Amino acid sequence: MALHYKTQNILKGALIYSAGDTIAALIVDEYSWHRLLGMAFVGATFYAFEIPNYFDWIVKKTKDLKGVRAVLSKTGLAIAYFNPLWVARHLLFIKLFSAQFNDIGFNLIQIAFWSFLVNIPISFLANYLIQNRFKLKWRFLGSAIYSAIMAIYYALGETIFS
Repeated sequence: MALHYKTQNILKGALIYSAGDTIAALIVDEYSWHRLLGMAFVGATFYAFEIPNYFDWIVKKTKDLKGVRAVLSKTGLAIAYFNPLWVARHLLFIKLFSAQFNDIGFNLIQIAFWSFLVNIPISFLANYLIQNRFKLKWRFLGSAIYSAIMAIYYALGETIFS
């Protein structure tokens, strides 16, 4: 399987993930330039590389499936990727770029777990749409926009679930 890391995804990842996180940071009064630049970096590197390649893998993995089985497999595989460990890593990046080193601990996994669990119905719908209604070339953009919205939820989730 050839891996892809495209300029358009780098730019989309940097802009969209940092924009969503900036809105979240402003809501919880934690905005900083370090955090903005850090999340732009994460969006342009980790997320712009991992997510499109994972979505491409989903297409290859489910190419022989049809009907409901294909729909549920694609949706389930997308939800499996954005699991509590992914959410915890995202929260870890936020803590690192916000220089909140004392807030890094097992609590991030607990917050991520509850945020993920409570969000499953919305995540199912969003990932269903992204995986089954968007063309492959638009999936990263759709996922990034959804993730930017979720960044706001995660910021609030940290307050709610901690």
